[in-house]
Amino acid sequence: MTASTLFYIIIGIIILNFLVDKILDALNAKHFNDELPEDLKDVYDATEYKRSQSYKATKYKFGLLTSTFSIVLTLGFLFFDGFEFVDNMARTFSENPVIVALIFFGIIMIGSDILTTPFSYYSTFVIEEKFGFNKTTKKIFFLDKVKSWLMMAILGGGILALIIWFYQVTGTSFWLYAWALVAVFTLFMNMFYSRLIVPLFNKQSPLEAGDLRDNISAYAKTVGFKLNKIFVIDGSKRSTKANAYFSGFGNEKRVTLYDTLINDLEVDEIVAVLAHEVGHYKKKHIIFNLFASILLTGLTLYILSLFISNPLLSNALGVEQPSFHIGLIAFGLLYSPISEVTGLIMNVFSRKFEYQADDYAKNTYKAEPLITSLKKLSKNSLSNLTPHPAYVFMHYSHPTLLNRIKNLRK
Repeated sequence: MTASTLFYIIIGIIILNFLVDKILDALNAKHFNDELPEDLKDVYDATEYKRSQSYKATKYKFGLLTSTFSIVLTLGFLFFDGFEFVDNMARTFSENPVIVALIFFGIIMIGSDILTTPFSYYSTFVIEEKFGFNKTTKKIFFLDKVKSWLMMAILGGGILALIIWFYQVTGTSFWLYAWALVAVFTLFMNMFYSRLIVPLFNKQSPLEAGDLRDNISAYAKTVGFKLNKIFVIDGSKRSTKANAYFSGFGNEKRVTLYDTLINDLEVDEIVAVLAHEVGHYKKKHIIFNLFASILLTGLTLYILSLFISNPLLSNALGVEQPSFHIGLIAFGLLYSPISEVTGLIMNVFSRKFEYQADDYAKNTYKAEPLITSLKKLSKNSLSNLTPHPAYVFMHYSHPTLLNRIKNLRK
């Protein structure tokens, strides 16, 4: 195979992915105005349903614009040897392969983020603002950007530097050391994400004593679930949308409730949502997802090790001097169809796990408050209640609201 052939395979993959996504988006958009099923007719009144339809249509059109811009930018970068240009620029600063790679990815990542910032700005301050979701100030928006860049430089840059160093020292065996590094980092972040990363962006405070905390503690006791750490996060400083999540293991185990969730739901509904989260823990879904992610990372790194030394990867992107970082870009583009397949498989498991967590909440608490909470959360986020089945299969990590309600009422 020649570098030219590989180049056009990469182009074909990018265009095919784009077309499949746009076809799915178009199929989904045709269902925006469907009549709501009987079980969901109480989610929206007529005015709210029109508002949700308008929100979905606006997001769809904006998504077309952003994704078209993204693919034109990517294809232009490939056809006009953008990677070679950035690689040459990075090499003017150093000959050290680790430093060259860090500068290369720094230019690519920050450049890409700067180009796409106007779109995220418009999405936040025009679209989300128009439909009453945005609570973010311009100061928070740009501070988040800077913090994200710093985290990417420190954490992402540190891991990348070590992986390239492993490659320099051990050759194609690097994948084993890289896998061990990523596995340890993944476990560490799962344990301490809420303690170390979340405070950089949000304020967390223990749930105050009162009716809600008493009800949560009483439920946790009935299912033998030791839960001492219940935190409230100030999600309302960015959006009106609500959420709750479970994180950590052992002594770091905690539940985090968005303040918007507490404002939107009744006490028994919040306990039902928490029961669902406890169900994920009791059914060992968190451990499954963690180790599945680590295993998939190991597989990806192993496959990468088989090809990374081949200069054809770098040559396919128009770069004459082969390097790990250019090979990594080419590999990532070629590997994307496999990533799509593994993503689909993980989504199938995820939807199954959501049903199991709902069943756990139904059996250990009550089904009805979970149903009403799901309806309220869907209403408050103007969710699409009638998605196309193919779109659900390809993109949804959760079952549709209708399917979850049907399962809870069995």
